Amino acid sequence: MNEKYIRQMKKGVLDMLVLKLLEKDRKYGYQLISELKEKSGELFILKEGTLYPILYRLEDDGLVVSDWSGPEGKKMARKYYQITAKGQTALSEIASLWLKMSEGIRQIMEG
Repeated sequence: MNEKYIRQMKKGVLDMLVLKLLEKDRKYGYQLISELKEKSGELFILKEGTLYPILYRLEDDGLVVSDWSGPEGKKMARKYYQITAKGQTALSEIASLWLKMSEGIRQIMEG
């Protein structure tokens, strides 16, 4: 399959998926990368260089906030991200739009 098309399709949904993973619990970057990979059946395998700009943009837009955990024993300090009320609203709107688009695409593809 053409990698260009795969990248373009994935790019359009990453913000929504990251917000969805943050919907119930705060998470750190590697945790998000692992969950995206696992829960998507390895369709979404992101590198840190892809994920962190998304997180920074979501934070700049007020959709997520971040805070650092202190080191505990052998665990290093980690930066955790958490969805905001504005992020919850955006997630709902994006998910609704995604469902409408998916349905429209399905109708065209099934002709």
